Amino acid sequence: MELKEKQRKILDVAVELFKEKGYMGSSVRDLATKLNIKAASLYAHIRSKEEILEWICFGIAQEFFDELQEVKNTEIAPREKLNLLLDKHLSVVLKNRDVTHIYSNEWRHLEERLPEFIKLRKDYQQEVEEIISEIYKAENWELKSPSFTTRFILHTLNNSYFWFKRSSDSTDEITDEIREKILFGLLGNQKK
Repeated sequence: MELKEKQRKILDVAVELFKEKGYMGSSVRDLATKLNIKAASLYAHIRSKEEILEWICFGIAQEFFDELQEVKNTEIAPREKLNLLLDKHLSVVLKNRDVTHIYSNEWRHLEERLPEFIKLRKDYQQEVEEIISEIYKAENWELKSPSFTTRFILHTLNNSYFWFKRSSDSTDEITDEIREKILFGLLGNQKK
């Protein structure tokens, strides 16, 4: 999805507005006011407020998928593959904190493309579940609920931006902390 310069500006301001007021609490008039233009002028650049939500949700979903494909195409041991997935997923979350917040909390307000978005989320979850299942198989462990385990991990990753100060110097520290909790919490502490 390639946005024009004006659409990019609208998106950036909309992200701030949706984070502040929520998608449903924000109006096109609010957005126009923040942009210092008339509400009617916005429609030269967008179809609707929902289109902006689509840009947000589908845009970051594509980033997650791009990183996932890189992980899947890497020939490494299953445990390292999960480790890489955690790094990649968290890097997307932490560099897009406000967008991730909107993606995680406002996607249900998509109307026209909601079924497509739900399928996209399920497809991503399924692919992550396959990576997690590979670890359990490689370690010869029983995985009682792959779906629950996957949802638990994704929910933890997607909401990690809540736990850390925006001014944090290093996303590496955040990533290391979460990785340790997930990997060693799930797989046992095997550090040497």
